[in-house]
Amino acid sequence: MTANVKKAELHCHIEGAASPQLVKAQARKYGTDVSAFIAEDHYVWSDFTEFLGAYDGAAALFRSEEDYALLARTYLEGIAAQNAIYAEIFVSPDHAAAAGLTTEAYFNGLGTGIEAARSATGIECRMIVVGVRHLGAEKVEAAARLAASRPHPMITGFGMAGEERFGKVADFARAFDIAREAGLGITIHAGELAGPESVRDALDHVRPSRIGHGVRAIEDPDLVRRLADEGVVLEVCPGSNIALNVYPDITSHPFDALRRAGVKVTLSSDDPPHFHSSIGHEYQLAADAWGYSFAEMTGFTRTSIEAAFVDEPTRAILLGQLD
Repeated sequence: MTANVKKAELHCHIEGAASPQLVKAQARKYGTDVSAFIAEDHYVWSDFTEFLGAYDGAAALFRSEEDYALLARTYLEGIAAQNAIYAEIFVSPDHAAAAGLTTEAYFNGLGTGIEAARSATGIECRMIVVGVRHLGAEKVEAAARLAASRPHPMITGFGMAGEERFGKVADFARAFDIAREAGLGITIHAGELAGPESVRDALDHVRPSRIGHGVRAIEDPDLVRRLADEGVVLEVCPGSNIALNVYPDITSHPFDALRRAGVKVTLSSDDPPHFHSSIGHEYQLAADAWGYSFAEMTGFTRTSIEAAFVDEPTRAILLGQLD
């Protein structure tokens, strides 16, 4: 049923979107052994720490502008084939630096891939620069300053990813002030591995328009009401939450309960091949679990586009595709 639903994705880490097949091809190119984190055609990890290791191992095999152009184009054309019309990708200058790329080469490569995918399929895409929380406040602030300098025209947002149990949200507030002052959209990972207190801290100290995950707000009814009242949009990734054992299965997931409580919810795939997912899979998972109609599924896409960090003319064009 959801194959014909137009889709949009707000929460996907571009390095985490690299398929095992693509990573193995990159490993052959660079003469690298990936058997520690890829077996046959799937990633191998057992907990969040090992997942981060697999993620970083795969990311380290994208070492040139051309590599990142290939990665962005492959991901975007893949989701366009699932009827996605818009995507935002989290991009990490720290991963680029670790791979030996200049920020210019990193963003130019991603931009080239985005433009190629748009030419081939019509899909629109924008970049959200993320600081990596467990690298510390100085690194996150440096990422914010970089984003604020607008090194590429497709950079429209700033966020923070990484281990959300590291440090306090207040430690990173200055980074978000820098980004906000530059006119960038603001999102932050919270309420996934850490509980509702992390969502409350994000609201208090960062004042984001969107929160990545945020699902554990369901454990605090007052917080759920606050999210609904303030109109904060949650970038929900059910498949990721289940794979990381935040919830045992889709029927236990609070996506629908949050929706019924008036919270604005959207669907995304996070790090799709690591979680055996895709944006198409996430839409189908939700439809199967809660019996949503075609119109309700399209409504989640509408919420995504209304919350997107994109210029108003492009937003109008995208919304027009849903009518």
